[in-house]
Amino acid sequence: MRVLGVDPGLTRCGLGVVEGVRGREVRAIAVDVVRTPPDEEVAARLGAIADAVEGWIARHRPDVVAVERVFSQHNVRSVIGTAQAGGVVALVAGRAGLPVAFHTPSEVKAAVTGSGRADKAQVTAMVTRVLSLDTPPKPADAADALALAVCHCWRAPMAARMAEAQARAAELSKVHAAKLAAATRRRSTR
Repeated sequence: MRVLGVDPGLTRCGLGVVEGVRGREVRAIAVDVVRTPPDEEVAARLGAIADAVEGWIARHRPDVVAVERVFSQHNVRSVIGTAQAGGVVALVAGRAGLPVAFHTPSEVKAAVTGSGRADKAQVTAMVTRVLSLDTPPKPADAADALALAVCHCWRAPMAARMAEAQARAAELSKVHAAKLAAATRRRSTR
């Protein structure tokens, strides 16, 4: 599975492509940060992010796009910009026919470091180690994008198995309910 991880942001938007090889083995394909000037119009900045993501999708051909889910922060302006950038990424991925998965920061931290409260330095260190990188990805947005992709590679198979199990349980429940209803009807007609 090839995953494009995106750490959305208006000023810096991290992009990282990771490929799941087998089991928990993953390898980095590419990483970068799209930067937009804060004094530029928001629409132009979002357009630059959309163009970059379109280019990455065309170049790296991911199977899925993993985006950091916006969480509550004290800085409302920052949250709005992050949400706008994440929405643009989801739109571009959807138009390319790709599924989009959203992961919270704590999910990503827990998947990569084992702790949902890990700091940026710990995430960067683990991403560097897990992907066998020669140097830590910088800035933190780049490391976060790779962490999102790794998180999805590791969590998606389990999520798929859980969904299959839930679907199977629902089907078995329907069959059981139908058999129970039929038995009840047979008893009442005797």
